[in-house]
Amino acid sequence: MKAIVQTGPRSVETQERERPTPDPDEVLVKVHTAGLCGSDAHAYKYDGGYEWIPIPRIMGHEYAGEVVAAGADVETFAAGDKIVEEPIHDCGNCLQCKNGQPNVCQNFSITGMHRDGAYAEYVTVEPQHLHAVPDAVPLRHAAITEPTSIATRAVLEQSVTTPGDDVLVEGPGPIGVLVAAVADSLGANVAVSGLDQDAQYRLPLLEELGIETINTQSEDLGDRADAFTDGSGFDVVFDSTGHHTGIGTAVDYVRKGGQVVVVGIPNDASEVTLTSVVRGEVEVNTSYGSTWTNFEQALRLMERGEIAVDRILDTSYSADDPATAFEAFLDSETCKPVFQFAE
Repeated sequence: MKAIVQTGPRSVETQERERPTPDPDEVLVKVHTAGLCGSDAHAYKYDGGYEWIPIPRIMGHEYAGEVVAAGADVETFAAGDKIVEEPIHDCGNCLQCKNGQPNVCQNFSITGMHRDGAYAEYVTVEPQHLHAVPDAVPLRHAAITEPTSIATRAVLEQSVTTPGDDVLVEGPGPIGVLVAAVADSLGANVAVSGLDQDAQYRLPLLEELGIETINTQSEDLGDRADAFTDGSGFDVVFDSTGHHTGIGTAVDYVRKGGQVVVVGIPNDASEVTLTSVVRGEVEVNTSYGSTWTNFEQALRLMERGEIAVDRILDTSYSADDPATAFEAFLDSETCKPVFQFAE
């Protein structure tokens, strides 16, 4: 089978690999579409805390496909079922898992990192990690269920966002765009801030989705924030930049009594002056990964057509030229690229 394999830092190639055979407790999935996200890009560059991944490795963790064979012990899925996988597998036994926090499991493993992933024509997986894709959701759309589930967790569970709230999302990467889309579907008034590099593609994409944008390198964020919120500050600010300065900016522009939710993961230490946070009773929360419920929330949003997946999924790349997709993503020339493995 065809597979995209990382062979070194900033080095990927398409190889022929043997098609995997499912164990009795696994299913064999024919991959239809697989997405490329920020963590894949860090893994590709071999930086940002992803230097531990064994190489060579078949990459890819967000995908949709069809079950083509089921092991003898599998009862929940059968050939022909359309599925998506929760790629972060929890252990079920640690304190966090027992407390209902499997997304922060102490002993987690990730498809495409700890084990070969879904940038391939076929992948095997245990059925407890799978979700059925609704008939109304095309497999191409379902391929971004995982990043959408991260956004649903951030907005619907980890934030206090309600209809009519003024919301700022910092950073128009894939997660930031999806956070903005989920908040918009909730009825919030959403603005997304970005940089000059985002003006080429990502900020115009958001504007096409009806979401206001702010280029902080050509516009004054303070002036735009005052105009957007009538001078009161944002009710909720999501920091999805993954940059160490993001939380400081969030604190500067959230209103008193508002909330900051950190979604991006910075690698460097952040400096935040807490005086205004304490005096303003600003809540600072975080959001990491997603749970079973968040996956189902994401699929329901897609099923109801409440987020414009067809527009967010902007570019399909050939699995025969994977480096082009990674470099385009790193250059902000695309927002949510995907590899197409089947028609």
